[in-house]
Amino acid sequence: MLIEIIKFFIYAILIVMISKYMLVKGLRKLAENLRLKPRTIGNIAGFATSIPELLTVTVSSFKGLMGTSLYNIISSNVINFIQYGTSLIINKNYKVIKNKGIIIQNILVIITIIFPIILLKLENTLNIVIAFLLIAIYVIFYWISKKIHERYLSDEDIKIEEREKEQEVKEKYDNKQSFIYVGYILIAGILLYLIGDALGSVLENLSESFGIAEWILGVLLGMITSIPELVTFFEAQNHYKEEKNKNLLGVIEATNNLLTSNMLNLFIIQAIGILIYIIVS
Repeated sequence: MLIEIIKFFIYAILIVMISKYMLVKGLRKLAENLRLKPRTIGNIAGFATSIPELLTVTVSSFKGLMGTSLYNIISSNVINFIQYGTSLIINKNYKVIKNKGIIIQNILVIITIIFPIILLKLENTLNIVIAFLLIAIYVIFYWISKKIHERYLSDEDIKIEEREKEQEVKEKYDNKQSFIYVGYILIAGILLYLIGDALGSVLENLSESFGIAEWILGVLLGMITSIPELVTFFEAQNHYKEEKNKNLLGVIEATNNLLTSNMLNLFIIQAIGILIYIIVS
């Protein structure tokens, strides 16, 4: 059992290192090269940092550990929100959340925390209908999030464009560099996939051979798979320190990262987990 626990933490550390030094770095450099807006960067980061959850939920569902899958999503979404709040406090950006658009987005985030608790109560009755319902709700949430940004936060995009126009020389996009950064991200994704597969075997051994409860495994996985978000929340806010409106820009990116990640975890990744569990069962 000791060996399995050691493996568990080794894989956790690897997830952190790959996320911080490959995934996040590749995302940031690609975003800078393409001059993407904070919201877009946040959305991309949300997709990228949800890769660990996709791996662990998929593996758990294949192994028949639906409880582990559900607790993984619940704990991931809760921890993401706590980490987000902590990053705002440490960076002294908590005043920015008074922005109406940020407030509404955080309300959506809270819903993504409450919703999976309901799924946990329905664990024994989960079916294909619920899986596709989750996907449909994701589309609705995405549309709402987009409209919120257009109504309350799009002025910041315009300010960024105006600053770019004021530059005497505007550098052209470096397509070669973009391909390199995309390669960084793809390699990071492949490595995370391989580690996730190995982590799945460890989970199965801990659950079946040593009798560790599924909820404990799920919470531990949630803690581990939320680490990439912690890195990106802080990195987003630190990146805009030279900007006049740095606080809002950094928080916009971090908030979209949080919301996108939680939405994917609950509505897409959990739906995939349910479908896999039904097929395997």
